[in-house]
Amino acid sequence: MIHNEFSIMKLDWSHTVINIKDREKILDFYTNTLGFKISDNGPIVENGPEIIFISQNPNEHHQLAFVLGREEVGNQTSLNHISFRVETFDELKEVKEKFDSINHDYMPLCHGNALSFYFSDPEKNGIEIFIDTPWDVDQPQGIPWDPELDEKSALEWVEETFKNEPGFIKKEESSKEFVNRK
Repeated sequence: MIHNEFSIMKLDWSHTVINIKDREKILDFYTNTLGFKISDNGPIVENGPEIIFISQNPNEHHQLAFVLGREEVGNQTSLNHISFRVETFDELKEVKEKFDSINHDYMPLCHGNALSFYFSDPEKNGIEIFIDTPWDVDQPQGIPWDPELDEKSALEWVEETFKNEPGFIKKEESSKEFVNRK
C-alpha cells in the first residue's frame, strides 16, 4: 500500500558509499576526471578495510566514500547509479569534453526535465551528471539527445520533443509538489 502522507522529517541526500576493488583506478577517475578531492581516509575499524572519503563541496566532509574489498568488478551491484547536478550547460559540456578526451563512453539521455550523461566509473558503478531544463514532465521519460548541440538548440529540441507528453509544463507554473523550481 502506498501512502501519500509525508512525515515532518525532511531528508536531504548526503552521500553514497561504493565498494571498490582498484583504489588507484577509482581515485584517478573521480579526482582527475570528475574533480573530487580526498577529504579523509583510513581503516573503518582496526585492521579493517580502508574507506576513502571524497567531496567537491568544501562544506561537506564527503559526498562519496569508497570501501576497499570488492571481490568481483564484472558482477552488477545493487547500486543503479549515483547522480550529480551541474548548474550550467557549459559545465555539462565540460563533462562531455573530458570524456571525449579520454575516450570514455557515455550515454546522453534526456528526461524532459533534465539533460543527462550516463556513464560508468572504472568498476562499472553507474553515474549520471545532469542539468535541469526549465520544464517538468511526467516521468519516467528517456530519449537520447545530441550532445553536439549548443544550449539554445538543445533546449529547443527538449521543448519540441516533450511538449506533447503528459504533464509537460514550465517548472515555475507547475503545482506538483516534487518539482525543482530553483
